[in-house]
Amino acid sequence: MTDIEIANSIEVKDIRKISKKIGLYDDALELYGKYKAKVSLESLDEINAKRTKGRLILVTAMTPTPYGEGKTTISIALADGLNKIGEDAALALREPSLGPVFGIKGGATGGGWAQVVPMEDINLHFTGDIHAIGTANNLVSACIDNHIKQGNELNIDVNNIVFKRCMDMNDRQLRHIVCGLGSDKDGVPREDGFDITVASEIMAVLCLATSMQDLKERIARIIVAYDMQGAPVKIADLKVEGAVSLLLKDAIKPNLVQTLEGTPTFMHGGPFANIAHGCNSVIATKAAIASAHYAVTEAGFGADLGAEKFMDIKCRQAGISPNAVVIVATIRAIKYHGRNEENESKKMEAGIQNLLRHIDNVKNVYKANTVVAINEFSEDEPSEIQYLKEEVSKAGVEAVLVSGYKDGGNGAKELARVVADISQGESSAKPIYGSELGIKDKVDEVAKKIYRADAVKFSKIADDKAQKISELGFSHLPVCIAKTQYSFSDDANLSGAPTGFEITINDFKLCAGAGFIVAYAGNIMTMPGLPKKPAAEGMDIDDKGKITGLF
Repeated sequence: MTDIEIANSIEVKDIRKISKKIGLYDDALELYGKYKAKVSLESLDEINAKRTKGRLILVTAMTPTPYGEGKTTISIALADGLNKIGEDAALALREPSLGPVFGIKGGATGGGWAQVVPMEDINLHFTGDIHAIGTANNLVSACIDNHIKQGNELNIDVNNIVFKRCMDMNDRQLRHIVCGLGSDKDGVPREDGFDITVASEIMAVLCLATSMQDLKERIARIIVAYDMQGAPVKIADLKVEGAVSLLLKDAIKPNLVQTLEGTPTFMHGGPFANIAHGCNSVIATKAAIASAHYAVTEAGFGADLGAEKFMDIKCRQAGISPNAVVIVATIRAIKYHGRNEENESKKMEAGIQNLLRHIDNVKNVYKANTVVAINEFSEDEPSEIQYLKEEVSKAGVEAVLVSGYKDGGNGAKELARVVADISQGESSAKPIYGSELGIKDKVDEVAKKIYRADAVKFSKIADDKAQKISELGFSHLPVCIAKTQYSFSDDANLSGAPTGFEITINDFKLCAGAGFIVAYAGNIMTMPGLPKKPAAEGMDIDDKGKITGLF
């Protein structure tokens, strides 16, 4: 059975029954049909005040293959597994972007018997959050260009506008454009470009905000351009922070859905971890922590990206810390990282070095309680699984085979027991650098301690931007390094656990509303493209509304 066939074979519970499990009753919900709802911020404030904080479990991964290694599937199976062994668990996950859904990577609802439902709705438009973020973003862009056309009272430098338009689709054609062509009435011609919506600062602001007031204040602080004297121009200067915020009045409320086994799931926000901070919203994570004894969440791509940003950005801003970290590994990914070995017998030995580096980072750099989840595939050989377990054991960490895709929560009960055991007590995990360090020094800390680079090289543009950001008084902010997800380095082709390489930072961008500074490494792009054969080619819907090809 395909994922969508499995999802459609299950009798999904009314979302009001799911919400009652976590103390949220009908007046707390804004229903979007029978199976999904938004939760009012007021009701979340109430459960946050009443409940004892649950233990936070972060799910991350080794450096992935292009198809991903199943973090969401493992997250779902683990939460279901915790409930299976008599614990009390809730989930906090990201919403899927339409770009990957129609591209190559797929959606964000898990797979097999470890899924969140209704998967078709979630993977398509869901409750409209990402569309609202895109509209809010593009209102800002429209106001920037209108302000320039109407006399440019703020003296905006049209060659120094740093706020891009966005859309939620992989469309490489829009990376670099010229807009405002035509007659005078059509605007002022200038170069522009699009980001994918999940990379926009509006998305980051929504994910890191703690309330509507905080959201509005963060939006007001977003720098959209610089004037002819080099001073920043903020959304507040355009006087549209209120209008932008009201477009997000529903989007800021977290969505409540469920797993196939009825585990409550807060699904909210969707930034990518290669080009943004890669974590679901602070509001949703705190709701999960307040709702259950265990809150399982994930961070995008490998632990060098999502987990690093979770620790150094999200935890720092939200005042949270994981009690345990699960690193997802697959035999497929290990062989992928050993693919350059000509000797077949050495592919596993070479590839596993990638996983071992991630383990060392999480366990010894971040000081987090760590376990490895081996996401089982049907083609895995028992000898390969045994080898992986033995090598991980030498690093002082347990590796547990998980068959969540095939068996749902039953396939993750052993992992659930290990997680419950290692997550007891207070978390000792913490960020790896202090806010007092300079911008370039923070990049250096991440590059050398996490990526294991020999050095960091900064372009002239990056040097100038770092100095400018410091002069503006923002050097205390954490860095959000945008780089390829396929390597510890900034070269996607450098697999395994590379050494002897440099990281090149070509640019910086100040995200004053989100509260971090983006550092662009290598040739990273903030608008992906579609593959040669996009997943969209295999999708269809019949005259009765039956969807096929959606995984």
